[in-house]
Amino acid sequence: MDQPIAASVLDRLRACSTATLTTQLFKRNYRQQFLVGLTPLNPNAASFAGEAFTLRFIPSREDRDWDLGDLHKRGEDNVQWEAVEAIGAGQVLVIDSRSDVRAASAGNMLMTRMLRKGVAAAVTDGAFRDGTEISHMPFPAFCAANTASTRPAFHRAADMQLPIGCAGVAVYPGDIVVGDADGVVVIPRGIAEEVAEESHEQELREKFLFTKIDAGAPLWGTYPPNEETLREYEQWRARPVTK
Repeated sequence: MDQPIAASVLDRLRACSTATLTTQLFKRNYRQQFLVGLTPLNPNAASFAGEAFTLRFIPSREDRDWDLGDLHKRGEDNVQWEAVEAIGAGQVLVIDSRSDVRAASAGNMLMTRMLRKGVAAAVTDGAFRDGTEISHMPFPAFCAANTASTRPAFHRAADMQLPIGCAGVAVYPGDIVVGDADGVVVIPRGIAEEVAEESHEQELREKFLFTKIDAGAPLWGTYPPNEETLREYEQWRARPVTK
């Protein structure tokens, strides 16, 4: 059983940009952990960090998914609803929609249910519906597009809590998923703590390096820093904090 991820680790990851996190992953030979093409429906509610809870869609088929005339049956044989009820507070619903945006992976009813349960975010490489409503919710929801078409038109929820692919990135249940206004990155669970620590240090160092570049310093010797610049950074970092 996976060991719990400390809240302090998630807090530190949430405070770092996805750009910084992908740099740290690249240094560890993870070339592409960023979910390219996904954007938040509400950019003002985009920051999150939590454990992946996976859901996989396959193409729908008329004999399984097209009884749309009887809405009372929509909750029967519905792994999507099962996933929304099973996901826990602080987790992130990551949906493998096969990058198919023709039908919605979820809408505002499911988003509201997850929001009230304390779910951290919802992510799909497909589309969400009710985009206007979701864009006003204090809930991170990332997708490739917005559509009005209902899910069974093209998607069937097949299973949950198994390894999936989302936007070309492998996602395993329990991986740590982090988002900001720029997008979403997936961090293998086993290195989440060290990535959090070194990302925090990188952000602090780059805050200092930016002041030098902004003041006219050349890239060479500054970004990345040479020994002299690193000494300056250590002096800057050790300065007394004034209130």
